[in-house]
Amino acid sequence: MADTVVAPPRGLELYAEPARRVPLRVGGRRERALRELGIATVQDLLQHYPRHHVDRTRLRTIRELADAAVSGEQEVQVHARVLKVGRPRPLRGGGRAGRRPRTLIEAEIGDETGRIRVTWFNQDWVARALQTGTEAFFYGRLAVFRGRLQMTAPRFEVVRSGREPFNVGRIVPIYPATSELSSDQLRRLIWDTLAGIPHIVDPLPDDLRDELGLLPRDAAVRLIHFPESKQDVLAARRRIVFDELFSLQLGLVQRKRRLERTVRGITHARPDPGSLPEAFLEGLPFEPTAAQRRACDEVAADMAAPAPMHRLLEGEVGSGKTVVALYACLVAVASGYQAALMAPTEVLAEQHHITVQALLDEAFGHSEARNLFAAVSRRPVARLLTGAMTASRRERVLREIVTGEVDIVIGTHALIQSDVTFARLGVAVVDEQHRFGVHQRAALRAKGSAEGEPDVLVMTATPIPRTLAWTVYGDLDLSVLDELPRGRARTRTEVLFGDEGRRQAYAAIRAEVAAGRQAYVVYPLREDSERSDLRSAKAEAVRLAREVFPDLGVGLVHGDMKPADKEAAMAAFRAGTTQVLVATTVVEVGVDVPNATVMVIEHADRFGLAQLHQLRGRVGRGRHEARCLLVTDLEPGPPGDDAT
Repeated sequence: MADTVVAPPRGLELYAEPARRVPLRVGGRRERALRELGIATVQDLLQHYPRHHVDRTRLRTIRELADAAVSGEQEVQVHARVLKVGRPRPLRGGGRAGRRPRTLIEAEIGDETGRIRVTWFNQDWVARALQTGTEAFFYGRLAVFRGRLQMTAPRFEVVRSGREPFNVGRIVPIYPATSELSSDQLRRLIWDTLAGIPHIVDPLPDDLRDELGLLPRDAAVRLIHFPESKQDVLAARRRIVFDELFSLQLGLVQRKRRLERTVRGITHARPDPGSLPEAFLEGLPFEPTAAQRRACDEVAADMAAPAPMHRLLEGEVGSGKTVVALYACLVAVASGYQAALMAPTEVLAEQHHITVQALLDEAFGHSEARNLFAAVSRRPVARLLTGAMTASRRERVLREIVTGEVDIVIGTHALIQSDVTFARLGVAVVDEQHRFGVHQRAALRAKGSAEGEPDVLVMTATPIPRTLAWTVYGDLDLSVLDELPRGRARTRTEVLFGDEGRRQAYAAIRAEVAAGRQAYVVYPLREDSERSDLRSAKAEAVRLAREVFPDLGVGLVHGDMKPADKEAAMAAFRAGTTQVLVATTVVEVGVDVPNATVMVIEHADRFGLAQLHQLRGRVGRGRHEARCLLVTDLEPGPPGDDAT
């Protein structure tokens, strides 16, 4: 049988493999300048997309320039002919000692409606580029000198036969450039390169492209560089963004499939009604939501498979992700393995430890050595491991981990340090996964045994649309907790303005405390700064305790406190001794006080949406309705304007 011959695609492959990429035929200084921008091939050049576009499509006549000056237009453009151009002449007193004197070039340009004076400073090359009778597009600022209107230092594009203008009279792309290679030079190089390419290959089938409403790739590349309209820019950008995200998605899925084929995981027993994880769910004092039950089933199926689990658990703050995470841990424990839960902060790790112990107590009782039923010899043992622990306590926990006495280890980055050795790590849970890098998650996976790579469950409370989640975490399967536990109250969010808004917020705190509940007041700064007039947690804690709430217990917690002091402040708030807790974003994650029903966020405009979402999640964790009050010193917008 004859060998099969695969014909290369006809046209340029934009995402060609290195061997099929087309070298860029330039030399000397330009080649070095292009390499500084990471451009070595034609494909690199065509994917050096504009940073933005400038609309220079509106051409004015000379007569219209006076009206433009009156209306305050910053920059104008005209199509005119050079009527005369002078030679560079030095300006008296225009140069400093030891430097070249400043020079001035004066010219006059005109069209059928009139003429105007044009000047350039220290640009002697202009006298060589422009001759009397030269036709060009001029783009620049208007100025008045000695009562006469003139254009000062305009850029220009000489009109030559067969050459389009690049700088004026069109929507002009502005490129990332260097001092050695300007945006104008890149623009002309890209124009010349595209002119020599008959076709750019499109890997998308025509029917799929039409279904998605996307431009052909060839058209998109040409239009992103040289559009005829704003609509061209938007359509081209949409196709190019699709290509980049689609390529990323394909790469992530390919990696996931390769791992499934080549990496050996741990096959855990599928939980049955009498198993440890199912007994845990049955022993809870509340009914798991349908979303929690669905996520647990998905986790159990993954962990029973021979390939390691890589799953993302996404859920609103308070949706019950910890129950699902603990279920995954117990699937591993029931199979004779250990589980690790890694959190980004000590506050969150400590809160997880408290929550996990409480959930285990509810399901199995307090005694870690208690026999409950034949299939389980003892209550699972959970331990905390953080960098703030004393040396003796840390050594004790490390010994228990390596001997297998600990079933579930909860900690911070301390879990991935070299002195932490697991007896048999079966599953790794990473909370607030966006705060960890790929290498940190990989380091935790590497703690697995020779029996196979541990399963991995990563969790996030940051709201991510499903399509974006698949794009960013394409190498992960996705579980979504899309409902809150029964009895969990909703949180109402309001925006308050200025000092009057603060008075309303303080009144709300008083009302809730009078009803036996608690409140947070969050500030963006830990302490006052000379570079900012923002309120700070330290100073405001003193003011609130003395002037606003002298009859209440006001506490303070921030990231610079010693771990023992921080835990004492949190313990006082959890116990109800402190009614008002002043804090920085250290309470953004890991704080669970169901009795707290008011969150006041000062200078809320200085926080990102994800942070505001996380902070708001600290209230509304109990059965009482909660309020999140966003206080800002910005001026309120017009009635009905939501963009505050």
